[in-house]
Amino acid sequence: MMYGLRNCIAVVMLLGLTMPGRQAATSQQSSHAPRAARQIVLSVDPAKSTVHWSVESSLHTVHGTFHVKRGTISVDPATGKASGEIVVDAASGESGNDSRDRRMHKEILESPRYSEIVFRLDRADGTIAVPGNSTLKLHGIFSLHGADHEMNVPAEATMKADEWKGTAAFKVPYTEWGLKNPSNFLLKVKPVVDVQLDLAGSLRSEAQ
Repeated sequence: MMYGLRNCIAVVMLLGLTMPGRQAATSQQSSHAPRAARQIVLSVDPAKSTVHWSVESSLHTVHGTFHVKRGTISVDPATGKASGEIVVDAASGESGNDSRDRRMHKEILESPRYSEIVFRLDRADGTIAVPGNSTLKLHGIFSLHGADHEMNVPAEATMKADEWKGTAAFKVPYTEWGLKNPSNFLLKVKPVVDVQLDLAGSLRSEAQ
């Protein structure tokens, strides 16, 4: 009887000595478990976003705007891999001159037929700071007037915990891309349009 009691006590003491070590090992393994990679998702708010454009001519520089329809961009800050698109309403383009704008939509943009201008992203080169300011080069495909064009677009972005704003500027060689030049014998228009995107919206992060 005493022999059996001594054996039970020995087993209990042995378990008491070994269990804390096992628990510590388990806790250590858990603390070193890899965390799920996260990406940031930027949603564009059309009410806070505008596309500005300008083109020089022999008489003066024409300035105008387009409305942003929608946009969502997902970026992995670690790798720069990106996806998503920014969509602009081609029919919303205006320069403050009705006759000029009618000609722009009918003869140049042909916006009744090509109703959207789209920039699809696949990469964001540069250091992405969340929160903070980032200087980036965005790579993707710019779709205009039914044709796709590869582009690298320099951009600046300021990101906070749940919101962001950014600016991107680039040139569109519209005649080289197949659009009509509005020049005539009295007016000479440069074949390149300067474009600036002013965007803002909400930000969230999610596991990949």
